[in-house]
Amino acid sequence: MGVDLGLDLIVVGSANADLVVAVERRPGPGETVLGSDTSVLPGGKGANTAVAAAKLGAKVALLGAVGRDGYGELLLESLSSAGVDTSLVRRSDRPTGVAYIFVTPDGENSILVSPGANSALTEQDVELADARVLVASLEVPLATVEHAVAVAVERGIRPVVNISPMAQLSAETLAALDPVVVNEHEAAQLMGDEGDLRGLLDLGPRSAVVTLGARGALVIEADGTQQVGSPKVDAVDTTGAGDAFTGALAAELARGKDLVTAAQLAVKVAAISVTRKGAQPSYPTADEVGR
Repeated sequence: MGVDLGLDLIVVGSANADLVVAVERRPGPGETVLGSDTSVLPGGKGANTAVAAAKLGAKVALLGAVGRDGYGELLLESLSSAGVDTSLVRRSDRPTGVAYIFVTPDGENSILVSPGANSALTEQDVELADARVLVASLEVPLATVEHAVAVAVERGIRPVVNISPMAQLSAETLAALDPVVVNEHEAAQLMGDEGDLRGLLDLGPRSAVVTLGARGALVIEADGTQQVGSPKVDAVDTTGAGDAFTGALAAELARGKDLVTAAQLAVKVAAISVTRKGAQPSYPTADEVGR
């Protein structure tokens, strides 16, 4: 049985506290580099995706897990304030997930994630609310995501998975995805070489979207491929830009938009996000993107 929350979108994924430090350069092996004061911000691929969609006006719930600690309270407050339904967020005795993020002056980042409570989200916790679209990412156990996709298919919910961090999904899960979302590096890993990105469909998904950073995104469907350009911006912090893209894409799909149209809004949302610091605080509202 599903839970009737009147949703457009349900997100299965992580919630992390982002501990962000600005550095002039990344430290090498055995090297110590001084950085800025630490900023503590709400993050996690699942929570980020949910907040990005909610800020665009979508009705969203997050299915995830946080600890019974201060970071967990920070995340629940951030989600609620953005309009995300948190009734499906589990509380765990494990600590809330933490991401340690180093940001260089060009806005690029390096991230180490300690999953904590995210690793405690099990298949038994999957209780999908009625929704048009399910979107998931892989900072929670792979088995949990694959089970959620299977349940979504049974329920007639459109499944979207952002394969980040990289993991090998089963053939059955890949075949259900519409689309699979990856960046260029993840696409190459999935395909096992540097070949034509259209080869992603040979792996089974019904469609694919490859994010290309400042170059936008590539939409791959059975009847053709189209590149969607991104607005040119000066990047300050790229943290969470991929999650902003995925959240916006899924929100537009839930509104009945085609994949190319959804990607056009998603690249705009992601471009705006990199001009501001942090992940969730950087995401634009529907008014800011003219929707």
